[in-house]
Amino acid sequence: MHKVSVADINFRGQKVLLRVDFNVPLDDKQRITDDRRIREALPTIKKIMSDGGRVIACSHLGRPGGKPVPEMSLRPVATRLGELLGKNVLFAEDCVGPEAANMVGRMQNGDVLLLENLRFHKAEE
Repeated sequence: MHKVSVADINFRGQKVLLRVDFNVPLDDKQRITDDRRIREALPTIKKIMSDGGRVIACSHLGRPGGKPVPEMSLRPVATRLGELLGKNVLFAEDCVGPEAANMVGRMQNGDVLLLENLRFHKAEE
């Protein structure tokens, strides 16, 4: 039996919620010290983008205890992801709610949006 992989799917015009592991180490100035986990997600993200899909990526970073902790924001990850893709990556200040929903609604084919740290919400801790 053939297992379906990302390579078998045409993502044209599709919104794809992609749970990634962007739990990367940051130094005391919120600079990424090892971007390996971001680089490992690139083939999947690039496939969806090249097909004309819209990538909505979500991840956690650290253990913020179910509340926003600025030092554990995924914003530096969005910046680094954009550098690696050679494209601006959109960033939502929350992973739920009207702002995130509006940003998803405004996405164009080939766009990438990274939602804020899932663990800023108690239900994800």
